[in-house]
Amino acid sequence: MLKENRVQNLPPYLFAQIDETVDGLRNNGIDILPLSKSDPDLPTPEVIVKELIRTVQDPINHHYPKFDGLRELREAIANWYHYRFNVSLDVDKEILPLLGSKEGIVHICEAFISPNQVGLVPEPSFPAYKTGILLAGGQPYSMPLLPENHFLPNFSSIPKEVAQKAALMFLNYPNNPTGAVASKDFFAKAVHFAKQNNIIICHDSAYCQTTFDGYKAPSFLEVNGAKEVGVEFFTFSKAFNMAGWRLGFLVGNEEIIRGLKTIETHVNAGIFYPIQYAGAKGLDAVARTNFFNQMNEIYRKRRNRVVEFFNQLGWNISNPLGAVYIWLPVPEGFTSESFTNFLLEEAKVAVSPGNGFGDYGEGYIRICLTYPDMVIEKALKNIQAVLTSKIKEPTLV
Repeated sequence: MLKENRVQNLPPYLFAQIDETVDGLRNNGIDILPLSKSDPDLPTPEVIVKELIRTVQDPINHHYPKFDGLRELREAIANWYHYRFNVSLDVDKEILPLLGSKEGIVHICEAFISPNQVGLVPEPSFPAYKTGILLAGGQPYSMPLLPENHFLPNFSSIPKEVAQKAALMFLNYPNNPTGAVASKDFFAKAVHFAKQNNIIICHDSAYCQTTFDGYKAPSFLEVNGAKEVGVEFFTFSKAFNMAGWRLGFLVGNEEIIRGLKTIETHVNAGIFYPIQYAGAKGLDAVARTNFFNQMNEIYRKRRNRVVEFFNQLGWNISNPLGAVYIWLPVPEGFTSESFTNFLLEEAKVAVSPGNGFGDYGEGYIRICLTYPDMVIEKALKNIQAVLTSKIKEPTLV
């Protein structure tokens, strides 16, 4: 019998559960159409793949990498941030390459949250924010993301005693799972709140390059004073279709960067150099081309198709301006879990239940746009068949 430990306080990881369920059904011969996981179906740009192949053939790159990350990658990050956001970064002090942003998100909690300190978590949100806080022995405090507030947290609703106990706060825009976006004015309010309460802001900018209808996502670091209180995570997974490569980075406040780096030196041995060279090539040779526009046009058409489909069935949802998700209210009489199960059992379509992203996700499901058009079309056809035959006219909550 294991003694009481932090693992016992962790809920099962949502996407691992979904994978297990889908795999079990497929092993029993049931064909499941997945719309649940944001793993891009589009290929990694060829120039990035070629750079990996070129550098992996050089034995000098087969040794342990430096903890600071490859200087060529850090320089590429700095150059791209200046080009994309007009944000200047110190190559030696304000940039830290990571083994994917999720790993950094969890470890930054170990660096800056002491047992019983509070971590502010938007909800619904990517589960790793709360996971990191719990593993560090901290106490997650939920900031509700409500439709009436455009899925932005209301800082004035956070009790003063909670804010004073908070060590850090996670933000994420464009948002997973809602697709909501944030303005520089919102980030300025976040910086003001953080300065008042001595809170570190950790902005997860995973989807800053996945935007639509003329909207361009700002960097949190564009706001005056942001570097004084916070940092920003970026991942190559979504922007460059490199989900399996495990490459990301953290930029911003020098002291916070140094704190995460200290944790990183104890828990991993760096990032394989060829992957870092490939990431640098992506930022130098791909990010300033028409690549993102071309990719976003594919996602935009998928977004429009899915939104139009559900609106024709009785929903009234708007086109999100960012990320790769449709945040869909469930029909009356269903919970997030029961509607997810209904679609899985009746339509053979896997989606993510909203409550898997926190209690304030109850009443929704999340649909991903990171699947080929033919998969999405077949899934929508199956959904239409079961909704019209089993529910007739969906009544929405």
